[in-house]
Amino acid sequence: MHRVSQLLLLASLPLSLADETVYGAYIFHRHGDRTPKSLPPTRLTSLGYTQVYTAGQYFRERYVSSNATLKVAGLEPDVVNQAQIAVSAPLDTVLENSAYAFLQGLYPPSESKETLRNGTVVQAPMGGYQLIPVTEVSAGAGSEDNPWLQDASGCLGATTSSNSYFFSAEYAGKLKQTKEFYSSLVPVVNDTFAKDYVTFKNGYTVFDLINVATIHNTSIPSANLLTPQTLYQLRTLADAHEWGLAYNASDNMRAMPGMLLAAEILSAFNSTVISKGKSKLNIQFGAYATFLSFFGLADLPAASVDFTGLPDYASAMLFELFAPNGSSPSPQAEDLRVRFLFKNGTAGEGAPPVAFPLFGGSEMDVSYPVFVEKLSKFAVTTTEDWCSKCRNTAGVCAGASVAGTKSAKQDKKGGISAAIGGVIGAMVTLAVVLGLLALVMLVGGLTVVKKHKAPKGVQAGSGELKA
Repeated sequence: MHRVSQLLLLASLPLSLADETVYGAYIFHRHGDRTPKSLPPTRLTSLGYTQVYTAGQYFRERYVSSNATLKVAGLEPDVVNQAQIAVSAPLDTVLENSAYAFLQGLYPPSESKETLRNGTVVQAPMGGYQLIPVTEVSAGAGSEDNPWLQDASGCLGATTSSNSYFFSAEYAGKLKQTKEFYSSLVPVVNDTFAKDYVTFKNGYTVFDLINVATIHNTSIPSANLLTPQTLYQLRTLADAHEWGLAYNASDNMRAMPGMLLAAEILSAFNSTVISKGKSKLNIQFGAYATFLSFFGLADLPAASVDFTGLPDYASAMLFELFAPNGSSPSPQAEDLRVRFLFKNGTAGEGAPPVAFPLFGGSEMDVSYPVFVEKLSKFAVTTTEDWCSKCRNTAGVCAGASVAGTKSAKQDKKGGISAAIGGVIGAMVTLAVVLGLLALVMLVGGLTVVKKHKAPKGVQAGSGELKA
């Protein structure tokens, strides 16, 4: 029955999907359901564990299993090949545990027995549980315990840009217009927040506490106040609040998390191309600020206004690197294409991931060189670039600032930016990848904006690919 359902699903795919070869995929995933930020330590709930585990199972059936609907060419279906997969998450309990739960669904236990020389048969523990390393990025540690997600970026430029939202006319207007609305919610949250804390200024934290309560609490103080209309308004105000902090078209420095993600995607696909398909699957867990900032940078609101809102728990962005079958048995980089998809909420529940056009265009996929060119316009690929944009001069940036000044002069003279300087024929070189590795060690998973505490009690290379 399972095989029949797979064949029916494949038959239902558009010809362009059924008749193509996927060489690599990049998944950026949000954590599952968790306890509220305002009551640390925040932890992944049983519901959250189930959500990300279910998502892992879905992506197994999409990319990994031997009869996957969009099988990544050459990807080991049952016993993980560590050289083919890379997984990362910040030093954060909720995000790391989400990654491990996801991987249990992606590569379930494999029957593993060994017979020793003396004839003893050893059975692997936990039914053959597969150990898949999750690379830890240090910056943004404990982000899910922080009421303000944009805490501790370490990037002065990003912090300044995000905080400027609180001096904008848009913010001032919403703060004034919603004063009575938030005051009406004080009876619901006054066991956690002081009265003067419950304003639009803390719109996300107030939403987060109430949202968790509506999922888990059997009783909520003054629950009669939480009508469907009130909950909807609470959510949309949180959307506006966090979008304002994560992205601004006229000052995109606050979108640093999205800039770093763009560089990591370029690096991952570059590895896939230059290794001729040996590197196949990249999975990164991160917070919603990265989703929002990338949405803005990639001009996804042009495809749907929903991209200005908060992604639900266990949401995922997908980037698929593929080539139409028949183009070449071992396609060159210029023969490859990239498709972007988004799933709001748990993959495997409800509708499948949906493709959207990137960069304000209309096509559901773009050529790989164009993808590289577009992402390179805002990707932060080197430590020098990060230090320059952030206007940081201390620590590792003390040395980088001198080199950065020289690079800036060269860029001005030559008319080519640092990000695009490493792109030949619209492809990121291996040197960019090596520079990025150092950058990720320094600032991987950055988030932005200074923390406001709640009251107590509360790239791409040339080459060819082979299947």
